[in-house]
Amino acid sequence: MLNRAIVEGTALAVLALSVLLLWLRERQKARPESDGGYTTREEIEFEIGRLQSEVSRWLTTTDHRDIGLLYIAFGTAAGLWGGVDAMMLRTELLTPPADIWTPETYNALFTTHGLTMLIFFVLPVFFGIGNYVLPLLIGADDMAFPRVNAIGFWLLPPALIMVRMGLMIQVLGQVLNLVLPANAIRFFLTMREVSIGWTLYAPLSVQQPNPQIDLLLLGLHLSGIATTVGAINFITTIVYERGEGVTWANLDIFSWNMLVTSGIALFAFPLLGSALVMLLLDRNLATTFFATEGGGAILWQHLFWFWGHPEVYILFLPATGLMSLILPKFVGRKLFGYQFIVYSTLGLGVLSFGVWAHHMFTTSADPRVKLSFMAVSIAIAVPSAIKVFNWITTMWEGNIRLTAPFILCAGGIGTFIIGGVTGVFLAVIPIDILYHGTYYVVGHFHLIVVGIIPFLMIAASYYWYPLITGRWYDTRMARFQALLIVFGSFVTFMTLLVIGGLGLPRRQAIYPPEYQFAQQIATVGGYIIGLSALLWLYNMLVSYWRGTPVSTTDPWGLKATSQFTREWQWFEQHMMNKYDMEPTEPETTRRSYAPEAEPTGLAGGVGTVAETVSRNAWMAAAGGFVGTVLMSGGLITAILIGVLDPVSFSEIAELVGLPASPAIGAVLFLVGGTVTWPLLFLAFSDYLPGRLLFETGLVFATLISSGFAIAFYTGQSGLAFVGYLTFVLVSHWAYGIGLTVTFQYLKSDETLRTQTDGGG
Repeated sequence: MLNRAIVEGTALAVLALSVLLLWLRERQKARPESDGGYTTREEIEFEIGRLQSEVSRWLTTTDHRDIGLLYIAFGTAAGLWGGVDAMMLRTELLTPPADIWTPETYNALFTTHGLTMLIFFVLPVFFGIGNYVLPLLIGADDMAFPRVNAIGFWLLPPALIMVRMGLMIQVLGQVLNLVLPANAIRFFLTMREVSIGWTLYAPLSVQQPNPQIDLLLLGLHLSGIATTVGAINFITTIVYERGEGVTWANLDIFSWNMLVTSGIALFAFPLLGSALVMLLLDRNLATTFFATEGGGAILWQHLFWFWGHPEVYILFLPATGLMSLILPKFVGRKLFGYQFIVYSTLGLGVLSFGVWAHHMFTTSADPRVKLSFMAVSIAIAVPSAIKVFNWITTMWEGNIRLTAPFILCAGGIGTFIIGGVTGVFLAVIPIDILYHGTYYVVGHFHLIVVGIIPFLMIAASYYWYPLITGRWYDTRMARFQALLIVFGSFVTFMTLLVIGGLGLPRRQAIYPPEYQFAQQIATVGGYIIGLSALLWLYNMLVSYWRGTPVSTTDPWGLKATSQFTREWQWFEQHMMNKYDMEPTEPETTRRSYAPEAEPTGLAGGVGTVAETVSRNAWMAAAGGFVGTVLMSGGLITAILIGVLDPVSFSEIAELVGLPASPAIGAVLFLVGGTVTWPLLFLAFSDYLPGRLLFETGLVFATLISSGFAIAFYTGQSGLAFVGYLTFVLVSHWAYGIGLTVTFQYLKSDETLRTQTDGGG
């Protein structure tokens, strides 16, 4: 067995030293050439003085952009540390037995990996991005409380040290043991990393004697205070510090998401802090909050997941805000459905507090309570789906630029769709009970937290790199790195989904040999993700000194599509003041979005919700009725010549609990054809191929005809089967034509009336 403390300590030291040497080397290369003389005493004193001045400035700064960079640097360091944990985990899983680390070390690795990534990596990076760009986006001079902002950040480093103190003391103890006897340094040798899982479930977390657990709880509590302070600052800044002309109606989508994220954090983290204090008291003062004679171990699960599931949205929403902000810039179109994305964000913020118990379906909670949480957990997929549909529609027929930020945005949508859909299955109680303890959960969760979340962090770093540094990164390396991380994520976590679906338990260092090849594939994918992270870091560091200086005030050409947002306007002014640049003007400009060309729906546009629902309903009924009448002619003919059995309609009646009568079934079929299918056509027509409306209607009819052919098949064979399929297809085409021609007529008629009313 390898020594985890020594291996991880060495890996982190090598990583930190490599970054430092790379930075110093590139900085030295970027400086003016020496005249070949010796370094003088004055030069050394000047360098030391300058270094002291820089250290003092970074330790005492309250500037929002400096604080933002500090957050990002801290989060990146924590992410690399958690990433090293992940690489060690995956290395152990290369072989079925626990022959690299002990099972206890494996448990400690996934405990610290989870806590480090969720608490100290993701949110600090998003807070850093928010600190840097949010005041620029809303036209504020700074954050509302600059000193509180600085305090909020400086609480994080000691919090991380306390949480990861076990590893540091282990390394120190083993170094001291080389020169001192074990009895003299017993404290250093008994302290070790926490290995009870990142959920810290009671009673294990109460009963384990490891003193590092107390330090970890205190560190998490401190980080919660820092997050709460930061959240208050963001909310106050957005509410009170918006510049002139920035209203709730035109507030940028990233600020909306940071506002909702901060609101969730404001309610979730104080509760986590209270639960951590209760756990500390149980461990040290023999209180019984989580003991059987008190609240019981289940109480911890309720408190933990009341924070834990909103925490998922605290991590996820800023990524969706970045997606909604960055994606339109690289497809040349304004974000589709701005209002609906804002509403979906608010909906996610509220619903996130109503799903915590779906993590507890395997407990003895009342089934009726579980049922209500299952319903809300399924419902929360709706606002998430709204975002996805709007992103896809934003890209639809856009002028796509295949840059690294776009690749990461597109990859993030892909991983989120798969991660989100597999999560909907877990919201169903029987499926969750079956897969709760398997790698399926790991695959689903990581397709989001190692998919859209880090992808959009990296996309943001590329997008705003010229704004922050005034230089370009290596764009070719960036594109390669973006493709690499997307590829690595799919390889790793799709494999975990498959082996989880086959039933392989998670959180086990030892597993059956038949899963070895799949585990090796997942590990290789994990290494690819690690390699891509190092490539990104290298690109960022080296480009800071060697990147091509930005020579225009509009590096991304956003003026050409009227998307030159406030932060870039600030950048332009900065470049004009500092380098005396002239504002860049594009050769041609166009609106990024033409309202008259927007897919407004076949019903003719959007008004109030009531107007839209009413208009859609009556147009659907009219179009569906005409289509169904035309379709009925084909189906009746099929019945008359004997290729369609009318008895098959009785199954529709049975399906809704009515007597198995062909007549009742036929009536239900007509009602469905008049109402349900036309509404579905209205909802999805913008996503179906076809330049002309009737072409789209034929595609829709062909798709739904396959379902009819299966549902109403009664064993026909030979020529009868061919006739059955032919009549089904022709009848549905008649339905599609009748539906779309009616829509087209009604739409034209309404447009004509609107113009006439306007002209009068």
